[in-house]
Amino acid sequence: MSSETGPRAAPRASVRARIEQFAQRAGSFVPDATATAVIMLFLLVALATWRGDPLVDSVDAWYRGLWMLLPFSMQMTLVLLLSGVISTSDGFRRFARAMAGRPTSRLQVIAIAIAVTSAVSYLYWGLSLALSPLIAVYFCDAAERKGIDVDFPLMLATCYAAGSVWQFGLSSSAALLMATSGHFLENLTGVLPLGTTIGSLPAILVIVVFPTALAFMANALMPRVVRPVSAFPTTAALVSGAPASMGESPSQAGFSGWTERTTLFPRLLCLALGAWLVYHFGHERANLDINSMIVVLAIVALLLQRNFASLSRAMNDAVVPCWRVILLYQLYGGVAGVLQFTSVGPWFAQSFAAIATPLTFPLLTAIGASLIAIFVPSSGGQWIIQGFVTVTAAAQLGATPQQALLAIGVGDQMGNLLAPFWIVVVAGVARIDFREIFGHCLVYAALWFAVGVTIFTFVH
Repeated sequence: MSSETGPRAAPRASVRARIEQFAQRAGSFVPDATATAVIMLFLLVALATWRGDPLVDSVDAWYRGLWMLLPFSMQMTLVLLLSGVISTSDGFRRFARAMAGRPTSRLQVIAIAIAVTSAVSYLYWGLSLALSPLIAVYFCDAAERKGIDVDFPLMLATCYAAGSVWQFGLSSSAALLMATSGHFLENLTGVLPLGTTIGSLPAILVIVVFPTALAFMANALMPRVVRPVSAFPTTAALVSGAPASMGESPSQAGFSGWTERTTLFPRLLCLALGAWLVYHFGHERANLDINSMIVVLAIVALLLQRNFASLSRAMNDAVVPCWRVILLYQLYGGVAGVLQFTSVGPWFAQSFAAIATPLTFPLLTAIGASLIAIFVPSSGGQWIIQGFVTVTAAAQLGATPQQALLAIGVGDQMGNLLAPFWIVVVAGVARIDFREIFGHCLVYAALWFAVGVTIFTFVH
């Protein structure tokens, strides 16, 4: 008995306490997200200057990048806004409560929330980004009402990390691009069928092993003293549907009031949006992309809110967390511009490729992709930047283009879990400071990296 509570238990408790302490304190060392963008900008410009790039070229690269994410930032603003509108609807609350009401233990809360998030993420990355914070909120609320101790910041980070499986899901940008005839590397790799990339055994193993390992890690890392969702009032308001900031506008009388309260116009708008989706998928034979996903989210929001009066009230509240995306994405775009339009980006990739061996190729490729992903918030954009160098290095080492693509996917998601860029969006949906979950994201990033690199190194 003493061996379980004495010498052996102490090291295990010590390791757990250190990881818990690291996760809780890491956020205190992270600068404000806006300050982070400025710091990264000056570090990259200094590196570009050291490498011989004229300062005027770096300034031009920053200016070009400053505006290249304008369409993307509006897309992400709409994802954030519409997800908030959906979360306050009666229909979504009923669905979320039904799923969150199933678990009867802490491990079940974690496991089912991860399973739901992973399934959504596999279908489309945008759904995971929009809904994983809300899944965490509802599962934590249900757990608190049942007396199950669940730490909300840890659970939010866990659900966000569970969304990592999108890298090898149906919306994998690089895999979809390489499976399309006429892609920019076709003369080097040919067309890569999806069955050889996201449908391969290694990719399938990652999307099974990682969520499973994540559930056990989250359960092991649960703090002794948890912070329930009720400790975050603006977050808890998402469950009740109570407005967190702005009150309701008085309803108008007469014909004006009728146009606000009727379900006719929202349904007509849904009909028009639905017709576009039929044209997009049926006539154009197009794939699911972020624009079509926003249209789907808009239709769901309109149907769930039912009329424009309810929609307007929901949007008034949901728009508040969007300011960070509107500002930050332009600043991060400037950072990405310096990386893409100077010698810094290619230098990062070439440096890692030059020291690789067949055994270390997945590891070093993933490391290089992690660094680039911190500055380039686009999986497809990263593949365009890193793809040529990595595929060329793979050919020289006897590796396949598929191994290169999958290893970059590991690094890309590693960067997503490390950089404040996406964490700000997730925290914005949940209405908490991103530094509350940043430390946990670092721990989960290490788990994702270890699982991915191990599998892609030894399983072919």
